[in-house]
Amino acid sequence: MAGPLSHIKVLDLSRILAGPWSGQILADLGADVIKVERPRVGDDTRSWGPPFLRDAEGNETREAGYYLACNRGKRSITVDLNTAEGQRIIRDLAARSDILLENYKVGTLAKFGLDYASLKQINPGLIYCSVTGFGQTGPKADNAAYDFMIQAMGGLMSVTGERDDLPGGGPQKVGVPIVDLMTGMYTSVSVLAALARRAETGLGDYIDIGMLDVMVGSVANQGMNYLISGKTPQRAGNKHPNIQPQDVFACADGYVVLVVGNDGQFAKFCQVIGQAGWPADERFATNGNRVRNKDVLLPMITDVLKTRGMQEWAALLDAAGVPCSPINTIPQVFEDEQVKHREMLIQIPHPTAGSVPQIRSPMRFADAALRFDKAPPLLGQHTDEVLTELGFDAAQIAAWNDAGVI
Repeated sequence: MAGPLSHIKVLDLSRILAGPWSGQILADLGADVIKVERPRVGDDTRSWGPPFLRDAEGNETREAGYYLACNRGKRSITVDLNTAEGQRIIRDLAARSDILLENYKVGTLAKFGLDYASLKQINPGLIYCSVTGFGQTGPKADNAAYDFMIQAMGGLMSVTGERDDLPGGGPQKVGVPIVDLMTGMYTSVSVLAALARRAETGLGDYIDIGMLDVMVGSVANQGMNYLISGKTPQRAGNKHPNIQPQDVFACADGYVVLVVGNDGQFAKFCQVIGQAGWPADERFATNGNRVRNKDVLLPMITDVLKTRGMQEWAALLDAAGVPCSPINTIPQVFEDEQVKHREMLIQIPHPTAGSVPQIRSPMRFADAALRFDKAPPLLGQHTDEVLTELGFDAAQIAAWNDAGVI
């Protein structure tokens, strides 16, 4: 079977983005991921539109773009966890699962007997991961959280955006829900580490992931800059705090991003732009001096780059081995020759739309090729299928459907 996790079963009780993003990563890797949703309503993100996917006749479906971004490769079943029958279904699924993902409010699943302490009694090898805003402990453990809020609380917005005294100044959030995405990545790393450990011990584990922890853990160089200097990092627009020149520069017909990473690249850059003498200038000879004197250097660079178009500069600098790129719009990203070559845009058959566009996983394996043949599922699309696999007959499934259990 395709994918290195084709032998793994995942029970995904999570909603919105962080947990589902992890579930999609595991599904891309070949795992059988069963997504559990509320009857008739489903995951909140199904309604987070427009835009909505259109069916073969051009009518809007119930599948919002947001939902379609993070649920590829899964099977969807609907289960009402407030019912004894629904809880039984989840226990039966957990007994057969390797990994369980959930992002319910702290303590909620314990009320249903679906917490880790309960489920490990029936499946000692279960790897159970709880994803919440603030983790399972602490004064804010019971509070709700969203990506935007955690970007602010975790310090990211304090270092994102232009300086207050410049046009457009002020704190900004990142243009994608980066905390949710990073939380999904940390969740995936954690459950796979536990899976590797289980291969040695035979035992599962409980994993506690908090979005604020992820954000604090991801401030990286900005956090360390503060810890070793005592100075509060400030917003600097697109200027890198530790490496220069790295910024957005105006050209004759647009903008380019210049990313000079070392002194050798700076010398090549200066050669291309006709300023071969700059590396000999003590103010610019080393990266440290360029950072200290960036207010002098960057306007000098702008004056030169304004003399030619952005595509011309990008081609010249690329040929010289200096990282540089025009700023692409999202449509331009999918027209980029490298993106096309890597086939990052794929189409997957869809039961109502004919096909649905998807952004391919960046993971590539030489000996365990990934397959992308399961579209983000319709609500409850696989309920009958999964319950039949659990051993329930058609009459029982029909009765539960009539009763609103599924």
